[in-house]
Amino acid sequence: MLTYTIRRLILAIPVLLLISLIIFMLLKLAPGDPMAQMPLTVPPEVKAKMRAALGADKPLLVQYLLWLKQFFVVEPLHIIGNMTGYDLAGNAQRVISWQTRSPVADIIAQRLPQTLTVVGMSYLIGVAIALPIGILSAYRQYSWFDQIGTFVSMVGYSVPTFFTGVLLIVIFSVDLGWFPSIYDTTLKVVDWASFLKQVRQMAMPVTVLALYNAAQISRFMRASMLDNLGQDYVRTARAKGMGERVVVLTHVLRNSLIPVVTVIALGVPQIFGGAIITEQVFKVNGLGQLLITAIYADDLPMVQTLTFIFAVLIVLFNLIADILYGILDPRIRYD
Repeated sequence: MLTYTIRRLILAIPVLLLISLIIFMLLKLAPGDPMAQMPLTVPPEVKAKMRAALGADKPLLVQYLLWLKQFFVVEPLHIIGNMTGYDLAGNAQRVISWQTRSPVADIIAQRLPQTLTVVGMSYLIGVAIALPIGILSAYRQYSWFDQIGTFVSMVGYSVPTFFTGVLLIVIFSVDLGWFPSIYDTTLKVVDWASFLKQVRQMAMPVTVLALYNAAQISRFMRASMLDNLGQDYVRTARAKGMGERVVVLTHVLRNSLIPVVTVIALGVPQIFGGAIITEQVFKVNGLGQLLITAIYADDLPMVQTLTFIFAVLIVLFNLIADILYGILDPRIRYD
């Protein structure tokens, strides 16, 4: 397992370099100018100096290498410098946002907690709800529980999140006034009252995303369980006198989780990417909204950095899913 993991990590390096080059070139070839938002009264020589300060006047290869350098050299040194009290990487060496004129990594670090709080919590709740629903629906196939679970899953997966979000806002914010319709990103949890306020403002966006995630994962869980419940090893285990709980929760569930792990692992990068539509509906100041804002403002460094981070997470969690296969199924060997 260790040898396989090291080999996959080494193989991921050229893959990520190729992905980064494609992302950089595709977005760089798109129309956009860091000085497009500047007033017309700014002299051309001032714009040229500002463009040079942002590194936008350098050749494409140099810009790509400087952009790539931030992930492996500049930002790690900047973190160490902040920890020790020395600034080892000044702003001039870092990738600067065209829109805010601030380091891209600092802006992402400010938005990340909001995304992890809302989208991360909704994903955990969605998985916690989906797994038992999928297991029970498969074990009690065509029962009233299975019928209700199937109906709710189809509704949750078919109805878009922007519709569900607006519907909850109309019912629970406008009509009933139970929850706030706009997420307050400046709220600090310092006491019990502020904690309850945080829970109230998280209730609707978390519910919308958890319903969508649970609907998708529960369908995969049910299908995988049904496929394994009819296998020969299940009939053999029952014929040997094993208890039904042991057969279902130990043998069937373990084998059924193998394809479901892929769905869950590949869904984790969406947590960091943020639910773009839901964040827009509830005004959650997270990474999803940051990406939309950067696209509208032609902020290419921000879009390039966020896109590459999502690509790194997808490659990483693909590796994690492969490792979990070996843990769940002893028959899988990577040596």
